[in-house]
Amino acid sequence: MRKNKSAALRKPDILESYYQVLIQEGLEGTSISKIANRIGIHPSLIIHYFKNKENMKLELVDLLIEKYQSPAMIDFDHIVDDHEHFNAIIDVLFSFKWNRTVDPGVHFGFYYLSLRNEQILSRFRVMFKWLRDYLCEKLIYFNDKGIIRVKDATKAADYIVTLMEGLEFHSQFLADGKHFDDFAQTARNVLVSALKNGEF
Repeated sequence: MRKNKSAALRKPDILESYYQVLIQEGLEGTSISKIANRIGIHPSLIIHYFKNKENMKLELVDLLIEKYQSPAMIDFDHIVDDHEHFNAIIDVLFSFKWNRTVDPGVHFGFYYLSLRNEQILSRFRVMFKWLRDYLCEKLIYFNDKGIIRVKDATKAADYIVTLMEGLEFHSQFLADGKHFDDFAQTARNVLVSALKNGEF
């Protein structure tokens, strides 16, 4: 790699390399040297940017959270019709695309680390609280518009987040070879029925 290209390298480039190596090698097989080799830099440059592997883990978690929060994923305010707006949000949350926003092996690898690392745990809590609060705000809006009937928006939002996370477990352990969308659509329809029938 040319020197000027190395100088222009930014943290996001290294973090994206880290992410790709994690997908291929898993937590146990990932090393700074493998991350560096993937993008053709010396491992010392990674240490220069991040000081140590632990800092790099934390910054990668932050980057993965940004993937979920991307306006491309959740910005539906341009949809004027409220029914279409509601359906668009629910559809994307129960889609394979959302489920693969972050590779599930990486997602659950860091979930495992969160059980032992308070800093990663706190980041996961911030991420899920952000998602819960986003959904809560949307549910209140759609409730006011008469599209759903929800008495406790926070409880309903908690249920949605928990159901969404459970879809990957079903896909991995109970799907018996069926595509993700088969069960996801059933879960989506059950949720919408509960929201419209005032079960929260």
